[in-house]
Amino acid sequence: MARHALLRGLSLLEAGDWDSSHAIAQADTSDLGSWLHGIVHMVEPDKGNSMYWYRCAGRSFPGMSAAASELAALRAA
Repeated sequence: MARHALLRGLSLLEAGDWDSSHAIAQADTSDLGSWLHGIVHMVEPDKGNSMYWYRCAGRSFPGMSAAASELAALRAA
C-alpha cells in the first residue's frame, strides 16, 4: 500500500476515526501497515490484538500508553 494511505490512516486515527483507520491498516500487509494496525488496537484499547500486530511488524511492544509516541514515530518512518 502506498505511504500516503498509511499517513491517511494515521491522520484518521488522530482525529478519532478508529473504524476508517482500522480499515486502512487491515488492507496493508507490510511491516508499516502492521505497525499501524498495532497502534490502532492500542488506541481501541485491545492489548492482545495490539501485541499481535506489533509481532507481525517485527517490533517490540512498547506498552498501551505509548500510542502518541508510536504515532509520531510511524509518521517519521
